[in-house]
Amino acid sequence: MATPKTPATVPFPMELKKGETRYWCACGRSASQPFCDGSHKGTGFTPLAYTADRDRIVFFCGCKHSGSAPVCDGSHVKIMGRN
Repeated sequence: MATPKTPATVPFPMELKKGETRYWCACGRSASQPFCDGSHKGTGFTPLAYTADRDRIVFFCGCKHSGSAPVCDGSHVKIMGRN
């Protein structure tokens, strides 16, 4: 699989309500980061659905390298400076 673009080197904190579903951009090409806008078409990437289990702030991965995608796991610290 291709390497995703890195649109940000920090997570995107987003407030979600219980039951709200968002589709996280996995390719890094979306102009609506951290969410999918369909820019992945033809790339082999697929957006990931995230549904909030309660009202909460979710830190969505901005670097696209999280091992816990779509949630940030701190991987951006390792890749800072590389794009």
